[in-house]
Amino acid sequence: MKAIRFHEFGAPSEVLRLEEVAAADLLDGQVRVRILYSPINPADINYVQGNYGIRPALPAIPGMEASGVVIESHSAAVAVGEQVIFITRVGSWQQEVVCDAASVYVVPRELKVSAEQAAMLKVNPLTALRLLEGFVDLKAGDYVIQNAANSSVGQCFIQIAKQLGLRTLNLVRRDGLEDFLTGLGADHVLLDDKSVVENVRAICEDNLPKLASNAVGGDSALRLMDALAGCGTHVTYGAMSKRSLKVPNKFLIFKRLHLQGLWVTKWLAEEDKTVVDAAYLRLARWVGEGKLVQAIDRIYPPDEIQTAVAHAMQGKRNGKILISWEGCKV
Repeated sequence: MKAIRFHEFGAPSEVLRLEEVAAADLLDGQVRVRILYSPINPADINYVQGNYGIRPALPAIPGMEASGVVIESHSAAVAVGEQVIFITRVGSWQQEVVCDAASVYVVPRELKVSAEQAAMLKVNPLTALRLLEGFVDLKAGDYVIQNAANSSVGQCFIQIAKQLGLRTLNLVRRDGLEDFLTGLGADHVLLDDKSVVENVRAICEDNLPKLASNAVGGDSALRLMDALAGCGTHVTYGAMSKRSLKVPNKFLIFKRLHLQGLWVTKWLAEEDKTVVDAAYLRLARWVGEGKLVQAIDRIYPPDEIQTAVAHAMQGKRNGKILISWEGCKV
């Protein structure tokens, strides 16, 4: 079968190759999944570059998430024909994946989740859900604030917050995104500049946000801290600016802010599978109802992986980049 692999860490467009690999044997308790779609995530890029929290033995197959169909099963828990996603890292940029049945989540057929949307279910929607429910006891009507609001996680954050009855303040780095984000349910879209704190206080008055979601770091992260209510919680899950947090003492001493971090891969590894499955059921139901949608910019075949990753690394896109394995010949 075919797989996208890299034999050395480096620029993805230079080190990734579509290669022939041997199919794995199926053991007891395992399933064989035919991959349909594999997204290209920033974490996948970092993984290939060698900058991610996990460095694999080489050669390695990237891919944090994918959708697929079970074509062979040695597990009573998962039947042939089921649509699944992976809740552990399996290296999904390949035609077929063999893994333990416990490593997949079966997407209920009655929810009618498309293969494209299912492929993006694992990371971004779950990250947004954990940001909104894992750190602060929020109530309907509360404000929450985020930067990188037009990112995939940011879009999920807006849509899930809407389902939870929360109001969102959404920071972006360029004009022209307000109509798109308000169409997703954003309450306010603000430029991420020196006017953030003044604008937030004018909007929220005495109901300042209790939770901030930070994907950027640097000065943007400090603006989120400044905009938070006293004793608010600031959660970092990304570092797009590649600038570390240097927190002024006043935010810790006088505002008594709580600084937290989220790596959803770690949460998945440590949480009970029944809790994980329940979270994905909520998310899949929202997707099936059209209440949680991730935009797709373009879908590439695997033999165009160099072009696909270059596109995925561009700053201005209109959605995710996906790899389609449906037309790839074994």
